[in-house]
Amino acid sequence: MAKPAVQYACTECGYASGRWFGKCPGCSTFGTLVEEVVGQVGAAKVPPKPLLRLVDISAEEAERIPTGIAELDRVLGGGLVPASLVLVGGEPGVGKSTLLLTALREMSAARRTLLITGEESAAQVKLRAERLGGAAGVEILAETELDVVCETLQAERPDVCVIDSVQTLYAAELGSAPGSVGQVREAAGRLLRVAKEAGVATILVGHVTKDGTVAGPRVLEHLVDCVLQFEGDRYHEHRVLRATKNRFGSTNELGVFEMTGSGLVGVPDPSELFGRTVEGEPGAAVACAVEGTRPILLEVQALVSQSELAMPRRVATGIDPKRLAMIVAVLARHAGVSLGQADVFVNVAGGVRIDEPGADLAVALAIASAAKRTPVRAASAAFGEIGLTGRLRPATQAERRLEECAKLGLKLVVAPAGTPARGTLQVAQAETLRQAIKSGLDTAPDAA
Repeated sequence: MAKPAVQYACTECGYASGRWFGKCPGCSTFGTLVEEVVGQVGAAKVPPKPLLRLVDISAEEAERIPTGIAELDRVLGGGLVPASLVLVGGEPGVGKSTLLLTALREMSAARRTLLITGEESAAQVKLRAERLGGAAGVEILAETELDVVCETLQAERPDVCVIDSVQTLYAAELGSAPGSVGQVREAAGRLLRVAKEAGVATILVGHVTKDGTVAGPRVLEHLVDCVLQFEGDRYHEHRVLRATKNRFGSTNELGVFEMTGSGLVGVPDPSELFGRTVEGEPGAAVACAVEGTRPILLEVQALVSQSELAMPRRVATGIDPKRLAMIVAVLARHAGVSLGQADVFVNVAGGVRIDEPGADLAVALAIASAAKRTPVRAASAAFGEIGLTGRLRPATQAERRLEECAKLGLKLVVAPAGTPARGTLQVAQAETLRQAIKSGLDTAPDAA
């Protein structure tokens, strides 16, 4: 029999090579390449399968399984799809196990649910379930051996199964430690086959690396149907759930949760929570962003102070630092706001991250307000994309943004030219960033 092939794979990024390196060429991390067996040479050949034409295949829309948590259903695209494989990642302590145990409890009223735990004992899970209000209908199995887990799923065939976590499963024939690249890849591949064959909607809990990405090889994210990322600081009460991949829905949806004594509770109106500012306070503006189909109002805070360093700092929390550097440059060049010798700090309140360019104008207003020590107009919000020439570009779904602003009781919205008015809500249209700052601040800025 031919010798099995051996390679060295990084436990952080999944980089694989035929030789060992002290420093991973993929992620520059030291001591993360471990040996693994990838297969045997000269395996038996199998006969080919007949080909089919797409026109001859009948595809029926499967009925989704509601999780009982509205915010989770929103991110999933309407609920769990039967026979799908979902990966949930997040930092330790952020609330992954709590959220999924709550979802299993809600689904167990009408469907058969199973929790396979490899990190905790059944008694520990029961204690958590009692703190959350009980989960009498949820079945549990404390097991880490992959063969036993797969055989159990094939025999029992529950409607929904949660595996906490995929890094604890191991296959004895591989010989490597649980959590290694080979073990995680094998576990994900076999669980995928079982989920499709047995029709079990399977949710995998995954660890994250130091930079916040899901631990293990990148093939793990390619195998699954949906990747959910749980964000938030364990020391704050609010959590944000995003979909970074979803074969059955949008990846732009956002779910907001609040950690309470009885577990995670969905926040149906995050604008009311994150969009409130203190009137007359310089350096604070309200941005109207759109996450998927949901408009959300977020408070953007800015601090501008004289720098004591040769290179002034540009620190951003909740927005792209490169985007912040661009906005600062446009403010200095086209709006007359001098920031060359000042440190600029920008933060999005509530720990929410804004990725869309429609929030550029609110960030610029907050910075200009902090630099001029002039508050933004009371009961106002702003949205619009800033170009390098200083002109404002329209933001998508303007009507939905205005509707959200009117619902929260705002009186003024600063927006790019061409944005239609809505009811009694006043829209201050601006073609350039300079005009927007003049309309958005209580006092007009000095002419440059």
